[in-house]
Amino acid sequence: MRAPLLLAMSLSAFALQGCIARTAANIVTLPVKAASAGIDAATTSQSEADEKRGREIRKREERIGELERDYDKAMERCGEGDDAACEKAQAIRAEQKALMQGVPVEPEN
Repeated sequence: MRAPLLLAMSLSAFALQGCIARTAANIVTLPVKAASAGIDAATTSQSEADEKRGREIRKREERIGELERDYDKAMERCGEGDDAACEKAQAIRAEQKALMQGVPVEPEN
């Protein structure tokens, strides 16, 4: 009876060694994995930065388009004698100019 018990204990001890070794390896590599994950999260690739910049430019261009339509409407009412519309048109034009500074100029072909 002792032999099977000793064999079972030997096998379980052998199995635990592998488990302990894997756990130790995980503990040792954990700081490296955590540091690399932190670096990956803190940095952006050039393509990610380009995509983000492109989205920002498109949003500005969309807003400038909206403002252009609003400006045209305000100028039409201003031409009809609406002083408030004239003031609104000036405010719209100022916002457009501010947004235009962030939109790159496309080269002419």
